Amino acid sequence: MHLTDPLVLARLQFAFTVSFHFLFPAFTIGLASYLMVLEGVWLWTRDAVYRQLYQFWLKVFAVAFGMGVVSGIVMSYQFGTNWSRLSDIAGNVMGPVLSYEVMTAFFLEAGFLGIMLFGWSRVGEKLHFFATCMVALGTAISAFWILSTNSWMHTPAGYEIVDGRFNPVDWWQIVFNPSFPFRYLHSVLAAYLTTAFVVGGVGAWHLLRGHWDAPSRRMFSMAMWMATIVAPIQAVVGDFHGLNTLHYQPAKIAAMEGHFEESQRGAPLYLFGLPDMAAEETRYAIGIPKLSSLILGHSWDAEIKGLRAFPRDQWPDAPVLFWTFRLMVGIGLAMIAIGLTSLALRWQGQLYGRRCFLRLCALASPLGFFAVTFGWITTEHGRQPWVIYGQLRTADAVSPIPLGSVAASLSLFVVVYCVVFGIGTYYLIRLMRTVPSDASPGSTEPGGHRPIAAANEPMQDRTRPAPSLAE
Repeated sequence: MHLTDPLVLARLQFAFTVSFHFLFPAFTIGLASYLMVLEGVWLWTRDAVYRQLYQFWLKVFAVAFGMGVVSGIVMSYQFGTNWSRLSDIAGNVMGPVLSYEVMTAFFLEAGFLGIMLFGWSRVGEKLHFFATCMVALGTAISAFWILSTNSWMHTPAGYEIVDGRFNPVDWWQIVFNPSFPFRYLHSVLAAYLTTAFVVGGVGAWHLLRGHWDAPSRRMFSMAMWMATIVAPIQAVVGDFHGLNTLHYQPAKIAAMEGHFEESQRGAPLYLFGLPDMAAEETRYAIGIPKLSSLILGHSWDAEIKGLRAFPRDQWPDAPVLFWTFRLMVGIGLAMIAIGLTSLALRWQGQLYGRRCFLRLCALASPLGFFAVTFGWITTEHGRQPWVIYGQLRTADAVSPIPLGSVAASLSLFVVVYCVVFGIGTYYLIRLMRTVPSDASPGSTEPGGHRPIAAANEPMQDRTRPAPSLAE
């Protein structure tokens, strides 16, 4: 890879924009569902704590959602600038699927987002809850179509090639291609975990600051429940996803595992090492004998193919995949450990009392973002040298554009993104630092009225006594 190659810069530009954008949906998908749960439980129990938490996180959701929309618009234009050949060759398949995302998810979110954000004092409580549910559903549908398109590029199906272009034959096979169910479930669970650790980290931070009111405790407790339940499920789903990848993209798995031998039985699982593409070996490898065969083949002596079993010009970038995969898995194991630790502390009645654990949770709040980034790099970089796996090489999909144009746009994106979204992220952190009980805009009940000027004043619930802190 050379930075003087327009293909390399075009790939870097798309990688930069999509990785930056992916952080926001990974947060808002889970946060929209969390808001739906909070409002639903409040309607059921009338416990003011859930209402306060809803209104606290609604502000955060509004800013994060806006940043996600703005950062996502840029990527669509790159299909017509840097990747016009891809659009020409595969547009008959990818174009309609991506348009379904606009016609369903985007319109659904846009139609109800205003009610969700500004309708608390203007509509009835049931209609407001319905709007929240529709926004949460819209985020899930949006992920459905985007990941369907992306999965089709990994495991293309339901098409025929006519005059060098992909034409749809079976839309059911296109949308529900072989890797889509695993990829969709894995990504949605990752979004829930990302949100859980942000919510848990914010709750832990407020507890460490001495804000021992019910909202801080409740958000921390709910986040730890999510981590305890979902993190182990994610590990199981990830295993199935890995087996699916082994079947359809075995070269990617070989690179992730650092295996170069053409074939071996009882393959070790390398914990650490330095894959060397030139020497075709993993140097300084530290591994567990036969464990890779057991995980991938469910047998101690299962045969595992290495990179030498595939043409040299189709090898993925083993050094990058080897480490991004291990970083993702390591973070996942850390999440499981934190969830199980919270369960043990909850059993002992010490969930809120161990400051060392609260500090750990506060520091762990960005773990989900790191995990989805490393996972995304593993998935997308591991598809190389293909843009549509086994059918269209990345080099054949890039536009015939000069080096200077790509370099200039990439530089501009980096500067603008860092400035604009850096400021937005700083504002998000400022919102999270406010005390939940004091961050309740709108009226005390949906359909009521409260002056906008009072949006930042503490909200009192005159219909119920304050909840006990002895939870």
